[in-house]
Amino acid sequence: MDLEELRSLLDRHARPDMTTAIDGVLVSKVERPSPPSSSMSGTVLALIAQGAKRIALGDRVYEYRAGQYLLASVDMPITGHFTAASPERPAMGFGLVLHPATVAELLLQAAPGDLPPAGGGAPSGMAVSDAPDALVDAVVRLLRLLDRPRDIAVLAPLIKREILWRVITGEQGAVVRQLGLADSSLAHIARAVRWIRDHYTRPFRVEEVARLAGMSVSAFYRNFQAVTAMSPIQFQKQIRLQEARLLLATRSNDVTGVGHSVGYDSPSQFSREYRRQFGVPPSEDAARLRGSTSRLSPALA
Repeated sequence: MDLEELRSLLDRHARPDMTTAIDGVLVSKVERPSPPSSSMSGTVLALIAQGAKRIALGDRVYEYRAGQYLLASVDMPITGHFTAASPERPAMGFGLVLHPATVAELLLQAAPGDLPPAGGGAPSGMAVSDAPDALVDAVVRLLRLLDRPRDIAVLAPLIKREILWRVITGEQGAVVRQLGLADSSLAHIARAVRWIRDHYTRPFRVEEVARLAGMSVSAFYRNFQAVTAMSPIQFQKQIRLQEARLLLATRSNDVTGVGHSVGYDSPSQFSREYRRQFGVPPSEDAARLRGSTSRLSPALA
């Protein structure tokens, strides 16, 4: 696998906000290891060309390095950091945002027998694999378009579809294929995840969200745990604490108010769970965060 041209393209086109002229394509360049920090994963394919990264999802830890890619098929609360990066040898990566509609379209166009047989149950919402040469080659050709802007509108959609097809038919294809199936277990869990994210400040009963997902309570709980590595209540807690940290960056003198605004009625419980998650009490973290409202970007930050 030749990653040299990929590194050159990433180095040349990296920007602070990671965006590029190609919709849904992200480019990352980090020159030093970062402390673990919380973010949402997004639904993304992330390929590392240089360096290494570690991501924690619930009780699972994923590590990937040059020549490997990570797939996230559900937008989940994660903690991640680069473990290998320096000014002389920065960590560099490529990201492609995944859309269920595009996955569904490719699945409909596939001929019978082109796809591996579907497995039972919901796969994990995150997976890591070695990148095959054909996938790296397609990523390189997509990034070359950044040097030829007039070609982007016509060629970028074609190459993005090729990249997605390589992933769908690859080792971790089941993770992505379920993203495009409206009635898959993963699609039901993704619906529940969105509901919890949209209503994270309010208490809920697992039975209520299972009904929303169209699953029995036992099947919902089992599949939710398989996809997110967390229980629904743990998932909600992660969202609350991440939102609280963002609010503390601008409301550092109102720790109690921030805790209440994200759903905590007890200031002591908020402080205890915040410290367990971030290593310091909210008041101390607020002082450190003051003046900074940056949020980690999906999987590549």
